[in-house]
Amino acid sequence: MSEDIFLRRRKSFEEEFFVRRDADLVDKLRKQLEKEQPRETLKQITGIQDEVVIDTLVALHVDRDTLAAFALYPLVEVAWADGKVDDREFQAFLTAAAEHGITPGTPGHEALRAFLKESPREEARKAWFAWAAELKRKLEPAERRQVRDALLARARAVAEASGGILGLGSRISAGEQRVLTAIEQAFSD
Repeated sequence: MSEDIFLRRRKSFEEEFFVRRDADLVDKLRKQLEKEQPRETLKQITGIQDEVVIDTLVALHVDRDTLAAFALYPLVEVAWADGKVDDREFQAFLTAAAEHGITPGTPGHEALRAFLKESPREEARKAWFAWAAELKRKLEPAERRQVRDALLARARAVAEASGGILGLGSRISAGEQRVLTAIEQAFSD
């Protein structure tokens, strides 16, 4: 009889072990799928296949909900061109985002605010240019010009929000102009 108790107890432990092991394997697979799903989604919606660029976008928390905000990433660079973001640039930035359809309370708006909090990062810049290159390939020349002109207008508004001395002189700094030129070149014909 005691042998029967030990046998049942051993079977119980074995079952518990395998249930836990299966649960761990399922959890590991779920985590892997969660990791891969955003990558595959980004590949599909951006057309970018470069794994390094996709990894950067994932690290920046760019996804289906924040990709439209990421399209405005050059505005972050314009705002930071002089080493800091002042209140006028910040407000111009938020206005440009709203004109682009990114309103407060949306994931895109939160992403833009997060991008603006810290100085632009080289990997984000490279990811944006990779995205722009892919988008450029998909657009007709007239569409490309429209995207470029709208982005440039928003970027200029941010650049002109702060600058000049006592309202005199150029309101666009050399650093801001470099970003504007890069945007123009990204969508050139």
